[in-house]
Amino acid sequence: MKAEIDRDGCIACGFCVSVCPNVFRFADDGFAEAYVDKVPEEDEDNAIEAQEGCPTSVITVEED
Repeated sequence: MKAEIDRDGCIACGFCVSVCPNVFRFADDGFAEAYVDKVPEEDEDNAIEAQEGCPTSVITVEED
């Protein structure tokens, strides 16, 4: 799986970072980013939860 964030729409609420810190983190500019090329198998459910719970719907998690 691959996770991406449309950073233009990110409001830096931190939900994705708190739910799935092995995939998402805050970048130097204060907004969230997906920092791995591939979502680790053990984090797939958390990445999907981050996508579903994102208040601005800017996270995409899909098969690569």
